[in-house]
Amino acid sequence: MNAHNRITINPNICHGKPTIRGLRYPVETMLELFSAGMSLDEILDDYEDLEREDLLAVLAYAARLSQVKRIETTL
Repeated sequence: MNAHNRITINPNICHGKPTIRGLRYPVETMLELFSAGMSLDEILDDYEDLEREDLLAVLAYAARLSQVKRIETTL
């Protein structure tokens, strides 16, 4: 399973939010754990059914989402 297959979107799981391998672990939750200062190893210790490649896929997914050409603001 490559990184592109690790992040899945299913309208019947977590209200269609991107999750890891169809499990009920939203990408958003894992990013919040990273931003709170948890390390990859700490998250893996807390979520034993996740793999290192899952968390790397979360980071790659977030990086792809941030690759926008331009953000318009309204004043």
